Amino acid sequence: MTTRPNPITTPRHELRAEKARRNREAALNAFIGKKAEIDEMLARLQALSDDHFNCHPDEVGWAMVGTLEHYASLLKRITDSAFGEGEHAR
Repeated sequence: MTTRPNPITTPRHELRAEKARRNREAALNAFIGKKAEIDEMLARLQALSDDHFNCHPDEVGWAMVGTLEHYASLLKRITDSAFGEGEHAR
């Protein structure tokens, strides 16, 4: 555990630098946590897709097509945003 500098005896520029360091560290930890969440969701979606979205070929109907169309539209919004495509084109 790092001890914080004494605000009375430490110069302001050092206090600001320490605050900035802690802020960057907190942002990095939050980023890593969110990336782990996304990785977990992607793995679950890939497993579901590998299992044909729990749909046996004899059960395929227009309702399932509609469900997959909905999933695809949501994922397209994400990929368009991530890659600057569609309505998010730069």
